[in-house]
Amino acid sequence: MTKPPAKLPKQLLHMVLGGELDDLRSVHFRDISKLDVVGFYPSYAEAHKAWLGKARETIDNAQMRYFIVHLHRLLDPATDVTKKKPARRKG
Repeated sequence: MTKPPAKLPKQLLHMVLGGELDDLRSVHFRDISKLDVVGFYPSYAEAHKAWLGKARETIDNAQMRYFIVHLHRLLDPATDVTKKKPARRKG
């Protein structure tokens, strides 16, 4: 008898990227061709580790910023747990 395949953990895809900003008050990159795409990660925890490493690595450059993009929210909006459900009307 063969075993059923092991259930894989739910994958919530994240991307970490960064680059130099024109102005610290907005998210407008100085040169998009120089964006640093750090990688893609199956969970926020793993993406956060990568983000933290790059943020620490570039701490001396005040214009450099790294971001975590929640790709799973774009690919499958149902995975967005931050969305508030519409309030039910009483009546």
